[in-house]
Amino acid sequence: MARNIQSLERAAAMLRLLGGGERRLGLSDIASSLGLAKGTAHGILRTLQQEGFVEQDAASGRYQLGAELLRLGTTYLDVHELRARALVWTDDLARSSGESVYLGVLHQHGVLIVHHVFRPDDSRQVLEVGAMQPLHSTALGKVLSAYDPVAHSEVVEAERKEFTARTISELDALEDVLDLTRARGYAADVEETWEGIASVAAPIHDRRRMPVGAVAVTGAVERVCADGELRAGLIAAVRDCARAVSRDLGAGWY
Repeated sequence: MARNIQSLERAAAMLRLLGGGERRLGLSDIASSLGLAKGTAHGILRTLQQEGFVEQDAASGRYQLGAELLRLGTTYLDVHELRARALVWTDDLARSSGESVYLGVLHQHGVLIVHHVFRPDDSRQVLEVGAMQPLHSTALGKVLSAYDPVAHSEVVEAERKEFTARTISELDALEDVLDLTRARGYAADVEETWEGIASVAAPIHDRRRMPVGAVAVTGAVERVCADGELRAGLIAAVRDCARAVSRDLGAGWY
C-alpha cells in the first residue's frame, strides 16, 4: 500500500481546523491542536499562505482560510446547475420587469454571462451568453466584487477603464461603492459602462453562504430609473429573484 505524504496530511488537517469553529487562529493554537512543533506548523502555514490558501491578519497575526481556497471550494457548483436553477426565476423576472435579465459568474478577471433572457417585446436583440463584462463598472461585476473575495482582489489589482464620464475607476471611491453594495444587498450601474443603459444586480449564494453568481436587470435609463434613481420595485424584484435562486441552491438562511 502506498504511504501517505505526511506534509500533505498535516496541511489538510490545518485547513480543516481553520475551516471549523473559530475562523481565525494563532500559530500556538494551530500547533497545539494538531500536535505539531511551532516551527513545523509555521512552515506549513507559510507555504499555504504563499499559495493563497491561508491568509494572516496583519493586526492580530492570526490565520484564516484564504481566497484561493474559497475559489476552489466553489468550483463544485457547475455553471450549468446554476443556470438550470435560475431558468424559471429569470424568466419570471424578465416578464415582470419588461427588461432583459442576465446571469453572471466570475471568470478570468471579469463577469461571464451564462444566461440571458430577452426583453419580452418584439425588438431585435442579440443573445449575449458567453460575453464578458467588467468587474468595476457593471452592476453584476460590482456585486461579485463586493461579496466574492477573489473577485474583490481582482478588481483591486486590475486596470479599471473609464467607459463613460460616470465610470468609477478610483480605488477608494470604488471601495465605498462596494461597501454600500454589501450594506444594501444590491449594486447599480447607471450609465457607468454604456451610455443610456442602467442595470441593477443582486448576489446569488449557495448553501455554504458562498457567492456563486449574480442576477441583473438591464435596460434603457428612462425605463429602469425614475427621477435619476433606480426604480424601487425593480430593485425589489431583482433581489427577490436572487433570493429564490439562492434558496433553490440550498441557501436556507434566506
